[in-house]
Amino acid sequence: MGREWWRGAVIYQIYPRSFQDDDGDGLGDLRGIARRLDHVAGLGADAIWISPVFPSPMADMGYDVAEYCDIDPRFGTLADFDALLARAHDLGLRVILDQVISHSSDRHPWFQDSRRRGGKADWYVWADPRPDGSPPNNWMSVFGGPAWEWDAGRRQYYLHNFLPAQPDLNLTNPKVQEAMLNILRFWLDRGVDGFRLDTVNYYMHDPGLADNPPARPHGARWPPLNTYDMQDHVHDKSRPQNIDFLKKIRALTERYEGRCLIGEVGDDPGKALRLMAEYTAGTGRLHMAYSFDMLGPDYTPAHFRTCIDAFFAAAPDGWPSWAFSNHDVMRHVSRWQDHGAPDAVARQAISLLASFEGTIGLYQGEELGQTETELDYHELTDPPGLRFWPENKGRDGCRTPMVWDDGPHGGFTTAARPWLPVKPPQAARALSLQEADPQAPLHHYRRMLAFRRATPALRTGRTRFLNLPAPVLGFVRGEGAGAVTAVFSLSGAPVRIKAPPGRAVGPVLAATVEGDMLELGPNGCIWLAAGAD
Repeated sequence: MGREWWRGAVIYQIYPRSFQDDDGDGLGDLRGIARRLDHVAGLGADAIWISPVFPSPMADMGYDVAEYCDIDPRFGTLADFDALLARAHDLGLRVILDQVISHSSDRHPWFQDSRRRGGKADWYVWADPRPDGSPPNNWMSVFGGPAWEWDAGRRQYYLHNFLPAQPDLNLTNPKVQEAMLNILRFWLDRGVDGFRLDTVNYYMHDPGLADNPPARPHGARWPPLNTYDMQDHVHDKSRPQNIDFLKKIRALTERYEGRCLIGEVGDDPGKALRLMAEYTAGTGRLHMAYSFDMLGPDYTPAHFRTCIDAFFAAAPDGWPSWAFSNHDVMRHVSRWQDHGAPDAVARQAISLLASFEGTIGLYQGEELGQTETELDYHELTDPPGLRFWPENKGRDGCRTPMVWDDGPHGGFTTAARPWLPVKPPQAARALSLQEADPQAPLHHYRRMLAFRRATPALRTGRTRFLNLPAPVLGFVRGEGAGAVTAVFSLSGAPVRIKAPPGRAVGPVLAATVEGDMLELGPNGCIWLAAGAD
């Protein structure tokens, strides 16, 4: 796949706390990941994305970094990381490391120096209070409440777009930018194949600290659960100055062969797609980006078509990454439960995702058709869930341990108690049980990813959508003799339409062509190769 191995690749996300615990403390670790990589390679992935494993107080489960160039002892050591990297490469898997550049932990030595007004006094975003003592502007935190925290020692507020324990770095400062580039260089020199850049559109802010305007009320329930959603975030994120810093990061990675950058874009629907396009346009920015547009409740032909068309219309030379689940959202089999039976939705989802133009991301456990875990309040660890329960139960439900077998705790740990519980509905989807069932989602994932790998049009072919009646989604990937037409019924009910031309190929689901008609059963899908039947 060469330097552009990432184009059309399959990236498997590993959440280290929940993948495999090999030291018996109830928390996943690097040695456990290394031991289980055969499964990922056998599934058909090209790369793994590892969520943060750096030293951290774990206020936000590792997304509050206290040291950027080491491994948290709970996960292992740098030697363990090197061994994992070598094992992945031996299996033909690239390794993408999660990097949290927009903010650090409040325990980081940089922040401790900054709050003392030391040499790094301006490495974070500080501001004086208003005359009445209130914060300098109306910016809100993603995790609830004002985005400003008062520091009694410095007699100023500091900015935190997330938790107060996650102060925002001042990336308008060239010295901070250079420090971050040096951190990336450390891991590139160690051999990682790229970075997933957390909250990539939060890097810059308006230096004038102007108030955000109110958002236009929308939706059936207004005001929303979180006051953050009541603002139009034009001054605290998604600033045009982000581009210049992204160019510097890209220039660094270009010094290393075959590396890639993938950015997480968190913004309103539609706007996020435009930012994805802007951040990946040309050859001097990110290699690819993803947003939450496909990580929500919409499961309609119009929605998927709009996402893909909008991206490529804005950046014909850009490149997207699409996923249906990750560590921040409800698992898609549960999210889309109204659109079919769980296993049927799981099989159709990977069929759909693997047919999209772009790089695709899988989240550990989705290959089992894993469902969201229902947790009680006392079992939660996630800050949003703890704050907004029960209206928002947080992200712990998608972060429970990987279920490898039907033994205690699903084979994840030998500890008496894992960090999050394995409950019976999730245990019933153990990998060992699915290995014995040829109709299980696991086998369809393997078949579908092998089909994608063997079909150039599905990896890199351009997309042309067909005008078909809902709930049917259809599109052509590629041109000429190598083109493939994909047709899906995004419904739990059967559908009958006129058949597009071509002969059936790939792991067809609940679909048959009879004469000039195509019969699609519940959650059915079919691929038709160019040429005569």
